Formats: sequence, structure tokens, C-alpha cells
Amino acid sequence: MGKSSAKKNNKTSYQYDAIVIGTGPGGEGVAMQLAKVSKQVAVIERYDMVGGGCTHWGTIPSKALRQSASRLIEYNANPLFNDGNNNRHLSFQEMLAHASAVIRKQTNLRGGFYQRNHVTVVHGEAAFVDAHHLQVKRNDGSLDMLSAEFIIIATGSRPYTPADIDFSHPRIYNSDTILSLNHDPKSIIIYGAGVIGTEYASIFRGLGAKVDLVNMRDRLLSFLDAEISDALSYHLWNNGTVIRHNETYTSVEGRDDCVVMNLDSGKRMRADCLLFANGRTGNTDMLNLEAIGLQADSRGQIKVNEHYQTTVSNIYAVGDVIGYPSLASAAYNQGRFAAEAILNGQCDKALVEDIPTGIYTIPEISSVGKTEHELTALKIPYEVGRAQFKHLARAQIANTLVGSLKILFHRETKAVLGIHCFGERASEIVHIGQAIMQQKGEGNTIEYFINNTFNYPTMAEAYRVAALNGLNRLFD
Repeated sequence: MGKSSAKKNNKTSYQYDAIVIGTGPGGEGVAMQLAKVSKQVAVIERYDMVGGGCTHWGTIPSKALRQSASRLIEYNANPLFNDGNNNRHLSFQEMLAHASAVIRKQTNLRGGFYQRNHVTVVHGEAAFVDAHHLQVKRNDGSLDMLSAEFIIIATGSRPYTPADIDFSHPRIYNSDTILSLNHDPKSIIIYGAGVIGTEYASIFRGLGAKVDLVNMRDRLLSFLDAEISDALSYHLWNNGTVIRHNETYTSVEGRDDCVVMNLDSGKRMRADCLLFANGRTGNTDMLNLEAIGLQADSRGQIKVNEHYQTTVSNIYAVGDVIGYPSLASAAYNQGRFAAEAILNGQCDKALVEDIPTGIYTIPEISSVGKTEHELTALKIPYEVGRAQFKHLARAQIANTLVGSLKILFHRETKAVLGIHCFGERASEIVHIGQAIMQQKGEGNTIEYFINNTFNYPTMAEAYRVAALNGLNRLFD
């Protein structure tokens, strides 16, 4: 199978220059970069369609669901469309239909990339035989043997599912299987208040379901700026979500008509269904890593060096399977960088130090750079500029009044140190500030937002308002 290509400066011949295991963003990044320079590349995908977990179970469907829920909330709150007596209701299944349409479009798009770049797509489950050979078990049970000079592991991750919870029960879900929910729950328990948990709490609350969000820590998303975390907590609470901090479960009972969760504190909760969203595990257990002398850690993750190379010199790994930052956007770049290292023996590029965070709750959250807590701990003299969305003409026109933008900047150099945004379109708005933060030397200055002219009315005006607010706080 595949075209034969001789290994340069070596008598050994392999079917491919490189084989990529997995077609998510990381795998796609590697494959496209190598194919662009005429390398013979194959990708192995265990499912029928390319795109990986990002496209089929994670980023794309959850954000499509969030979009539908957000628009539903907006419609029901707008007196122009709703007089208060005709609240529209959408079922989870109706929203899934929209999400499925987006998934199909993404899958067709990504499949076209492989076709146009002459990358061979092999469907089946891969396992190592040795460092250059993979056995692929196809869906019909047949086995193929593929070989390559380089092999890249981009198998992604899956939800962590503890053994003491029966995930085969029809009312108990993880963040993948929740997409097969076939009824319209009136109440749901979400265990785990990380990014996935808080996003789904927003979605189900937007549908009108009663939501109990169980958080093992004392605040939501503690890696965020404290004010942003508090804003999220307030708006979830204000919209009716019950947040239970510092709680852990002791047992889960799946019944015919409900799910009961027992907490270590003695509390008992009952709901139509449970979404368990507490952690993820790297997809490495099926790869037979022992055959090549690799070992994954307790989270199923593989250790790599700065060039995404494992301890086996011709084996590389990218994406969720190597851990932080576990973001689709970062995985694609990791794939590109790994491809460059394969081609040149090393890669001079690296992920930017300040990777933006995008959390698609309702409203959205996005941030980049340092938080106030971090700057205080580092004893960096900083000041804060704030803008409330309710004061912006564009937000008033769109009736998206909830939210704010916060700029942290150095008191002396005026360099932008952090951007923290809460509100509709936050994940887009943050990139304006990110672009300035990435400028070298005097190019990074909060005065950029005052000295340049932006379209009006826009949400970008928040930067001008926040910059003026912050600079007005400075004094000799």
C-alpha cells in the first residue's frame, strides 16, 4: 500500500516518508506541512471521517451548541422579537442538528485538504510493531502493515471516565457521549467546573434546564484573572445555575428515571442526567508503545523535547497527547513545527509565550498575558484600564451589554502586560490587544489604542475607553 520512497542516504526503503496517526488539528498540521514539500505522507484515522475529536466531539460541536443557546437567549430577551408571552424553546436535539451540519461542512473541508495535497488517508486503528512499522486494523477486521521513516503521534485525548461510574447507563454522559443525548432534560448535574463543564452549564441553562455545577475547587477557573472568574460565577448564579464549590462525589446512582449523585459532604443531588466533565486522558493505550520503548504517563501523555521529538529519534508527538496547552489552535502550530524539525533536524519556531485563552461560556471569556495576581507576585508596577460594554454604542445597538475589557499595563513603560475580556465576542476582541503585546520594544504600548483611529461603532472601541481610563490613573 502507498508509494515507495527510498530513505535518503540509507538502503532501507519505506512506503512513506512519514505516517501521521490522527487527523485532528495537530495531525493535519504535520501532514499538510510535509506534503507541501512533496513528501509522501499517510494519515491513519480510526473513525470513518477525518477531523479528530476537535471536529466531531469537542471544539466544533460544543461551540455550535453554544451559538444556538446564545442566540435563543438573545431572541427571548429582545422585545423587538418577543413580547414576553412567546418565549421560544429549542430542544437539545434541534441544536444538535445545527451542530451536525457544521461538523459535516468541517469534515468535507478538511477531507479536501488531504485530497488536494495527495496525502493518503487510511481508516483503521494503528499500533506500533517497531519504530518504523505500524499495524493497522481496519473496521472489517483486516490487518495492514505500513512503514515510514518518521511516525508522528497525534491521537488526541478523550474524557476521563472513572471506573466507579457506569458510563453505559443511558442517563450518564461524558463530554463526548453527551452529543448522543436523545431526550430533553429538565435538570442536569455537571461534575467538573473546568472549561468544558462551565461551557455546558451555560448551554443547558440557556435551554432552560436546572443546572447543578459541582466544582472541586473553591472558585471557578482559578487560572483566570480573579475579577473575570468572579464575573463568570456571578452571571452563572444570576442566570440560575447552582454552583457547589469544594465538593467531590462519593458515588453515582443511575436509575431508570434519574441520576443521583452523593457528595463527600453528605449532600445528595438528583437530576434527569449527569455530565461528567472532570479531566481528559491521552489516547495512547491502544498504540502498543511498549514495542518502541515509549511509556505514557498516568494521564496517557507522551513526553517530548522542544522539537516535539520523543525519546525515540524518528517518533514525534503533538497535540493533546503531549499535554499543555491542549488547545486546537496550538496543536496545529505544534504540527507545523514538528514537520519543520523532521525536515531540518530542528525547529527554531515555538509557540508564543502568551497563548490566548478562549472559553465559550455565555458570555464568553478570553484573556492573554499576565493576571493581576501574577503581576503583584512578581512585584511589577502595573496599572489597570477598564471599559464596560454597556457604555459602548455597538453593544447598545446589539443589546450585548454584559461584559467588560480590562487592560493591564506597566506604569513606567506603558507596555501592555495582560488583556482580560468578559462578554459577547470576547474571543475575537482579545486578539487586538494580543497583536500589540507581541510587538517588540516601544511598539508595545497602551498609547496605541489612543493614537490610532478605530471604526465606530465597534466593540474595538473598548480598547480606547480602557486605555484612557488606565492612563488617567497615572500620576507623578
